[in-house]
Amino acid sequence: MRVLVIGGSGLVGNIITPYLKQDHALTIFDLQAPSDPALSYIQGDIMDYESLAQAAKGHDALIYMAMGSLHWETIHGIQTAYDINVKGIHLALKAAHEASITQIVYTSSMSVYSDLMKRYFPEENLTPDAYDLYGFTKRLGEEVCLNAVLNWGLNVNVLRLCFPTPDDKMDDVEPEHQLLATAASDVAKAISAALSYQGRFQTFMISGDYQHQQLNMTKANLILGWKPLYRKENKS
Repeated sequence: MRVLVIGGSGLVGNIITPYLKQDHALTIFDLQAPSDPALSYIQGDIMDYESLAQAAKGHDALIYMAMGSLHWETIHGIQTAYDINVKGIHLALKAAHEASITQIVYTSSMSVYSDLMKRYFPEENLTPDAYDLYGFTKRLGEEVCLNAVLNWGLNVNVLRLCFPTPDDKMDDVEPEHQLLATAASDVAKAISAALSYQGRFQTFMISGDYQHQQLNMTKANLILGWKPLYRKENKS
């Protein structure tokens, strides 16, 4: 499958694309070049619709994983949060629609919920309620995806990720995140599965919590055939 990966040079993209490229022909659209020079790369800004529209041509699917500034407390952070998590995804979905791309994966976050580490999540139908800037704009991005599905008939699979981490760094995850941290290889498998599933608008919790202690990920298993496979005892 020919896949346009918007934001593929970011923190998540650089740890996921080594796995995705094994099964898909990837084109990275980003301001910065990806760490893998072998990947096809288009330098572009997601606020530049004409560049997005041109990049989308000739692709079968789109992955949106642009992230932006981590300095949410600054004015620049506020501006980029809305630009990337709301305006950017809208522009990307329009470009996909105009290029006849109907299969979209949006990498959202479990940060769409408040008090993530303090409660149990039995299903995806719980209403997102985050009020911090990152979580709030990510859940707005999910609403943009739903709107695009209703307007343009797209298939958008929203993956609510939890602390994506390189496989070889999983032992270094902070203790409070160890339950939910997700190995990059598992995130990539979830994205690959979501690229193929045509279910209009669907949300999935994606986490390394293979015992379902905090997140019940039955939906991802039943619909996408996905579950986290990384175990410390399986390390080579």
